[in-house]
Amino acid sequence: MNVNFSQKLYEIFQRLYEFWGPQNWWPAETKFEMVVGAILTQNTSWSSVEKAISNLKKANILSIEGILQTPDEILAQLIRPTGYYNQKAKRLKDFCSFLKNEFNSDLQKLFSLEISELREKLLSQKGIGYETADSIILYGAEKPIFVVDAYTKRLFFRLGLIESEKIDYNQLQSTIMENLEHKTSLFNEFHALIVKHCKEICKNKKPECKKCCLHKMCEAGTFK
Repeated sequence: MNVNFSQKLYEIFQRLYEFWGPQNWWPAETKFEMVVGAILTQNTSWSSVEKAISNLKKANILSIEGILQTPDEILAQLIRPTGYYNQKAKRLKDFCSFLKNEFNSDLQKLFSLEISELREKLLSQKGIGYETADSIILYGAEKPIFVVDAYTKRLFFRLGLIESEKIDYNQLQSTIMENLEHKTSLFNEFHALIVKHCKEICKNKKPECKKCCLHKMCEAGTFK
């Protein structure tokens, strides 16, 4: 553990938490809905995912069997708001088939695996990368793993914690996890706060530095 790095991480978390408050993320009524959301949210906004999930609920097919029994073209149209809908429809069906064939359609059996095995299983599914897999582990299985995304890289680069936003996913994840207590609640809230902060203030273009609760820590900020 790097004591200085660890202290900075906790200070960032504390400042974000005091500024934004609890995020109560991931918004889903069931674990399966959470997984579906994680797959659909790739390359799109969350508001688009909400529309798609609402469509699935209205069609009464937000279940493993419901998705498997729905014709491809109908499923694709229901999730159309998320973009890449034909591809995502296939990914949803493939994942549901995986759950049915390997875990008897029991999501909790999958979630009962140890983190390393669970991650390996998820990554073995086409279309599920590190961020999606780790989101499912953290928010679905409720196991302590830190989700890294473009927001994390942007914020930590601007704060001078990493040298490049092109840093390897697993390298950054390992560095963060080596310097934080392994608590699901901490990882959950921290990631959600980073996403919130980068969407609202630390934007990719034209960040609103004057409003930022981290401006005194920031090397890239235009306001001191």
